[in-house]
Amino acid sequence: MRQPDAPDDTTPPPEDSGGPSPAVPPQVFRQVVEQAALAISITDAHAHILYANPTFERVTGYSEAEVIGNNESILSYRVTPKIVYETLWAQLKRQRPWNGLLVNRRKDGSRYLADLTITPVVDESGQTTHYLGMHRDVTEVHRLERQVQNHKALTESVVDAAQVAIVLLDENERVLLDNQEYKKLIGDLGREPAAMLMVTLRAQFGPELERARSKRRSLSNREVLIEQPGRPPRWFTCSISWFEEQDVSADAFYEPAKRNYLLLTIQDISELKQQQEAIRINGLRALLAEQERIQGLRETLAGAVYQLEGPLNLLEAAVKMLDRRRENGDEAPLATALDDAVRNSRETLDTLRASIPDDAGERVQAIDLNTILRDILKLSTPSLLAAGVVVDWQPGAMLPPVSGRMTQLCTLFKQLIDNAVEALNEMRGGLRELRIRTQGYSDHVEIVIEDSGPGIPEEWRYKVFQPFFTTKGADQHHLGMGLAIAQETVARHGGMLDIDPAFLAGCRMRVQLPCPQGESS
Repeated sequence: MRQPDAPDDTTPPPEDSGGPSPAVPPQVFRQVVEQAALAISITDAHAHILYANPTFERVTGYSEAEVIGNNESILSYRVTPKIVYETLWAQLKRQRPWNGLLVNRRKDGSRYLADLTITPVVDESGQTTHYLGMHRDVTEVHRLERQVQNHKALTESVVDAAQVAIVLLDENERVLLDNQEYKKLIGDLGREPAAMLMVTLRAQFGPELERARSKRRSLSNREVLIEQPGRPPRWFTCSISWFEEQDVSADAFYEPAKRNYLLLTIQDISELKQQQEAIRINGLRALLAEQERIQGLRETLAGAVYQLEGPLNLLEAAVKMLDRRRENGDEAPLATALDDAVRNSRETLDTLRASIPDDAGERVQAIDLNTILRDILKLSTPSLLAAGVVVDWQPGAMLPPVSGRMTQLCTLFKQLIDNAVEALNEMRGGLRELRIRTQGYSDHVEIVIEDSGPGIPEEWRYKVFQPFFTTKGADQHHLGMGLAIAQETVARHGGMLDIDPAFLAGCRMRVQLPCPQGESS
């Protein structure tokens, strides 16, 4: 025989036939109370127990015979505050149900937490004749709730006491929880640090970040630089962990769902970076000082060789003239003497030329020109301040690296900046400005250095790159080799150095250095 289908929540209720509803037999009410899973008791208007069901006995340890005629206070325990009972009776006297938690005592003296509901029973005349009490033991539920609360409070205390900033983000990277160190970061940065750091992390570690996210693999100690206009740069190490949580909403009871979270741990390492930066800048300063010393020696020796080359060339020309006369028998002793002098002079000149120190061998590497220029500006800060120069530094974003020799490029840009400062020092008034900007292109990087000094006349545009040409007086000890060596360095790197003739408000030096194939801005 086919069983009828069970009704679901879409089945409409049966139509009312209009007849009286069947009455529930009185014994059913008693059976319901007897078999209920709640501890149920009925008292008179003075709270004396008239009835207790079997569950009441199981919860309290008292049999029905032991509690009949006794007051409900037999279960009371002293730790329940007096105000709770006063509130209970005030509510009942207004003939309203009361629900709350009481600490009760069992027959064996053990205590339990009771979730109690008391309902007044009112007759036709409006008088309270009885009270219906229903309660259940919620001690274990309370213990678990308090345990969760304690763990939460302990976790929050530990997280707040941590010396690193910790923040929990949801799937949309909105902040859900944070600690005190993170709140300090908000005050320091003036914006939401998590949003700033996640943008920077994606820019620097995009593919790695996505792979780690898809595999739920943590990332540790990724260094991130945050630069804000008008503020010193800040360095952080960031660690990221992803985890899932079961959805606790009612909708997910039968259909479990998960929520994804991101835990971001942030440590400020700006002070450490500043110390490392100071050590690095001091090392660079010492290196460039040594390079300047060697460069000065090279310029001096090269100048001496250059100065001796002229007279020696004249002597060689005279010797050749005498050689022709010697063929006729004339001036033989003089020609021989001059020949010996030229040979000895040439040997001496070759020895002097060999004494010129070569550039030290340096490996070619990928170089960020923004970093070099930033370092040179730090090194030049004392001279810039002393000259009252206002610096406008505009580094190009995401500048592609160039292949080159670090020390040579540092020396190059220091030379160009020093030349600009010297030009500005020649001014007697007006605003002293030094503007430096970088820009990346598909095949090269351009560096523009502008100063608001007196500029370079058009007729000197190419002469200034010639060896030993100088616009300075001899008393200033300028040999005129600076720009010549700068151009040699740029040419050695496959680039170009030029003076912009269209710039009339001072001098604009333009340096272009090639990028390795495949790099782009």
